[in-house]
Amino acid sequence: MAAPITRGVVLGAALLFGATSFTACAANDAQSGGGKKDGGTIALLLPESKTTRYEAFDKPLFEAKVASLCSDCNVDYYNADQDEAKQAQQMETAISKGAKVVVLDPVNGAGAGAMVKSAQSSGAKVVAYDRFIASADYYLSFDNETVGKMQATALVDAMGGKGNILMTNGAPSDPNAAQFKAGAHSVLDSSKVKILAEYDNPDWSPDKAQKWVTDQLSKFPATTIQGVYAANDGQAGGVVAALTGAGVKADALPPITGQDAELAAIQRIVAGQQAMTIYKPIKIEADKAGELAVALIKGTDVGDTTDYKGVKSFIFDPIVVTADNVKDTVVKDGFYKASQICTPAFAKACAEAGLQ
Repeated sequence: MAAPITRGVVLGAALLFGATSFTACAANDAQSGGGKKDGGTIALLLPESKTTRYEAFDKPLFEAKVASLCSDCNVDYYNADQDEAKQAQQMETAISKGAKVVVLDPVNGAGAGAMVKSAQSSGAKVVAYDRFIASADYYLSFDNETVGKMQATALVDAMGGKGNILMTNGAPSDPNAAQFKAGAHSVLDSSKVKILAEYDNPDWSPDKAQKWVTDQLSKFPATTIQGVYAANDGQAGGVVAALTGAGVKADALPPITGQDAELAAIQRIVAGQQAMTIYKPIKIEADKAGELAVALIKGTDVGDTTDYKGVKSFIFDPIVVTADNVKDTVVKDGFYKASQICTPAFAKACAEAGLQ
């Protein structure tokens, strides 16, 4: 693996939460950034909008980096809304509009080969963004198996090393989800923790996670559940809703994991309703994707890479966030301002955590 990349200072909240509203339009074919420019076209294809990071962070950060390096480059943006067929059509649209670099976060990494081949046949380079594609020219992501190990380790520690858990994973079509799951199982299966039931959520949906946990509570009383492995923060929110809906008090929730450092999850962590999340400094990933895309479109050196399953790659390091280090991670980096986290409902918890 390449040498660890240190956490950079993330762009301010003005960039991330400005007046522009980022919506997941069905086709989202409009160019970002106005009229046609002559520096070449880069297409950015993201998989879905239920996870808030894509519209709120990845898209604007990537666009800003490209603009800073290539003022005459076009960025065409598309969001597939978790629809594999739609993403395939969006790829064809991007190719027909002359994209020479495609940064693709696939709905289904294992099934993305035809899209990649189509783009490459047109002369475009394909960068697999965040999710692995075996036939891509380049790949950027975080160490996903380590993410699962970090989540499971934090959960086992929070449970005192033993007890019963429910486990809700990511979408089977998402190659990252399999890596998170494998990493988590490598820790859980060698611990004294017992998995009562496990669920592969087909679209990472918080609502589906909530329903599944609610269904499990008819089989396993809440008092018999000492922890919940939730693969991401959206599902963690669904888990909290299911448990509190079943009568568990908010201050008596079992340890629950998460991932993506969503704002609502950080607030739950500060309030003691979620044990941890995984912070993947998206600015590092989005910036590197922008740098790589511009280098490819200009034909300049892309820099040192590492090999991941035969694909030239850039692999970054994730970070565990708990109530003890919110201030020193997501706040210090400018990912969120303390004022965003510490709304009136969380003011007391923030004060106790040293955020106010």
